[in-house]
Amino acid sequence: MPQGKPDVVPDDGLTTRQRRNRPLVMVHTGLGKGKSTAAFGMALRAWNQGWPVGVFQFVKSAKWKVGEENALKVLGASGEGGTVHWHKMGEGWSWIQRPPAEGEQSHEDKAREGWEQVKRDLAAGTYRFYVLDEFAYLLHWGWIDTAEVIEVLRDRPGTQHVVITGRNAPRELQEFADLVTDMSKVRHPMDAGQKGQRGIEW
Repeated sequence: MPQGKPDVVPDDGLTTRQRRNRPLVMVHTGLGKGKSTAAFGMALRAWNQGWPVGVFQFVKSAKWKVGEENALKVLGASGEGGTVHWHKMGEGWSWIQRPPAEGEQSHEDKAREGWEQVKRDLAAGTYRFYVLDEFAYLLHWGWIDTAEVIEVLRDRPGTQHVVITGRNAPRELQEFADLVTDMSKVRHPMDAGQKGQRGIEW
């Protein structure tokens, strides 16, 4: 796409401006590193445009201090771009499966509660740009119904852009999305026994 020009112009009755400003659903999936990082990079662009940004972080522990969280919060409070709100929905790395304490909500219930919040914010038009980080896992595990997610995203009002990250994004979601990137792993330091490190993984 040289100079950002599409190869094909569909006969959809829209003007160039209408087509360009159409709200997008984007999916970053695959086994490679960089799915969330790419989404947060897009959030930086949204912030620069003055758009309100909502990050909904699923699965990753609320105790884990993600580097992008601090950076985006500082930018959001700077008064120079859009606002940034960061929501941590759920409890920890769910493939470790720390069982909930007695009387505590299950991981699945917390995830569903987080999705209900996303639905409320979409209906209210709270943000212009949404990052649903690691959300694809919840669909893959069957905790949240993919068909329901597609219906909600299809019917969202206004010009709200949504990017979903996570491995194993369901085929139905990928077929619905406007942009799908599959991050392939060629090599990773963990393959050689090296743990994640400061400034690279967080």
